Amino acid sequence: MYRRRFLRRAGAVGSAATAVGLAGCAGVGGEPGFDVGMLAAAYQPREITVSVGDTVVWENTSARSHTVTATEGGLPDGAEFFASGGFDDFETAKAAWQSDFGGILKNGDRFEHTFTVPGAHEYVCIPHREGGMYGTVVVEE
Repeated sequence: MYRRRFLRRAGAVGSAATAVGLAGCAGVGGEPGFDVGMLAAAYQPREITVSVGDTVVWENTSARSHTVTATEGGLPDGAEFFASGGFDDFETAKAAWQSDFGGILKNGDRFEHTFTVPGAHEYVCIPHREGGMYGTVVVEE
C-alpha cells in the first residue's frame, strides 16, 4: 500500500523534473529550433528573457489552433506591435480571428518576431485568452 503511494509520488516528481529539464531546451538559439512552444492552453515557457535584437520563434506544438498576439497596453513605449497574421493592432487581430481565424497557427506552424526595444512584451492567444493563455518576452539591453 505504501509502496504504490511512493511510486505515484515519485512518478509525479519525475514527470515534473523532466518537464522543467525540457523547458530549458527551448532557449533562444537552442534546440529544438523554437523558443516558445504552445501547449493545449499555455505557452511553454510562459516567460522568456532575451537580448535586444534577438528573434523569438514560437511553434504550435499542440493539436489546438493558436495565435501569438501582443496585448493592448502590454508593450513598452516605442515597441513594434506583433501578431501572427501580421496585423497592425490588437483589435484588428481580434476581429480577423473572429471573422475567419486570421492569424491562426496550426500544429507545426511557426511565428517569429525580432525584439528591438527593451522591456516586458506581453502577448496572448486570442482564442484561449479567457483560459489564461498569456506569455511575456522580457527584453534586456
